[in-house]
Amino acid sequence: MRALSGFERLLLVLGVVLLSIYAAARIYRVVSSRSEVRQFWQERQAMSSGGTTHAAQPDLTNPDFRLWSEKRIEAYKSSLSSHFASPLAVLKIPAINLEVPVLEGTDDLTLNRGAGHIEGTTSPGEDGNIGIAGHRDGFFRVLKDIHEGDEIDLFTQNATARYLVDEIVVVDPENVSVLQPRQKPSLTLVTCFPFYFVGSAPQRYIVHASIETPTVRGLAGHQDLSAEKGGGRDKK
Repeated sequence: MRALSGFERLLLVLGVVLLSIYAAARIYRVVSSRSEVRQFWQERQAMSSGGTTHAAQPDLTNPDFRLWSEKRIEAYKSSLSSHFASPLAVLKIPAINLEVPVLEGTDDLTLNRGAGHIEGTTSPGEDGNIGIAGHRDGFFRVLKDIHEGDEIDLFTQNATARYLVDEIVVVDPENVSVLQPRQKPSLTLVTCFPFYFVGSAPQRYIVHASIETPTVRGLAGHQDLSAEKGGGRDKK
């Protein structure tokens, strides 16, 4: 009996240790995820103000999961254990309550974590047609509610640009012409369609937006744009 009691105590200690390791891993995943986005804003603030402290920026690590599929929610949570470089930009569409980090690449892991810059298209912060992709059952599902005339803000490390949605189309996956340069500096959002299709979606949902406000350098430009337009669809 004495040996059995000792064995039970050993199992109890082992269980406590394993639970502690699991809890520490969960905490690390959340903290590391938040630090990546926080690093983006800190670097942006430093570049725009020479070290002056600004008001805290929104925490983009707690997405609104209400429209997400269960599979995509789990995939997002799993992605938190992976390290990503600081986002290239932050995409914000006030009318549909979307705010998402833009990472480099469009592999599945990247799109589980945020939106992805499409290789071969103009980089965020430059003139041209910037291509950004996202999962239809994750971050980009809210695009089903976007309308022509809605505003899109793109924040990079040292600049802010505002775009106006001017075209929404559905195309076949092979139609890459939607990513070609347009008459004005543009932003093109790409996701699969239909949004609630079961299985591999057969088409692509394309949102084109053209530059409305010239690029503004520094964090102050973000504040000026918000004050000028108010953001969102309710102004129309």
